[in-house]
Amino acid sequence: MTATSSSDNDHKPNTVRSVLGFDFGTTRIGVAIGQTITGTAQPLAPLKAKEGIPNWDEIARVVEEWQPDAFVVGLPLDMDGAENEMCQRARKFAKRLHGRFNRPYYMVDERLSSYEAKGQVIARGGNRNFKENSVDGLAAQMILETWFAEAI
Repeated sequence: MTATSSSDNDHKPNTVRSVLGFDFGTTRIGVAIGQTITGTAQPLAPLKAKEGIPNWDEIARVVEEWQPDAFVVGLPLDMDGAENEMCQRARKFAKRLHGRFNRPYYMVDERLSSYEAKGQVIARGGNRNFKENSVDGLAAQMILETWFAEAI
């Protein structure tokens, strides 16, 4: 995974203290909260989306509760680094976060984050039914921690 900042904002990552990370999906959106001081994140409950449309009221509730300084959104590039339709959707989601909440956003290459999250759950002896046991929050945590490691 590789961190990249959005060209749509000029905020420096070193002015950010708390960050909400998102693993955008068409049915669920993974969420994690992290702190730049420790470079760590913790998963939150995933948010529902309907046909790729987020529940903005739920997102507003999370933003209000955690008061992040910025957002980090995973960019689901193909394995060869090419962009796909989900990349466009993730970028649109990030731009809407910025527009609605007036905070900077950063995109992070999230290739294999969901795969790695599932592997962690299995390694811990967890249930392999990932529809019931969402790994979206864990994937968002990995996305955030990648951003911390590479951008801060």
